[in-house]
Amino acid sequence: MVKVDNEKCDQCGTCVSVCPTSALMFIQEPVIDQKTCIGCGKCIKVCPFSALSSLK
Repeated sequence: MVKVDNEKCDQCGTCVSVCPTSALMFIQEPVIDQKTCIGCGKCIKVCPFSALSSLK
């Protein structure tokens, strides 16, 4: 599972483009569907602002 730090997020969309399950979307701010997220970490790795992290 992944969480977003909205203070760091620039809404560039890089994370959305790499998500294999389309769990990430923008609805005025980034939203992660935790039921759809498989926790692969692809979005965390590509975020240029370090706005995403793993929920543990």
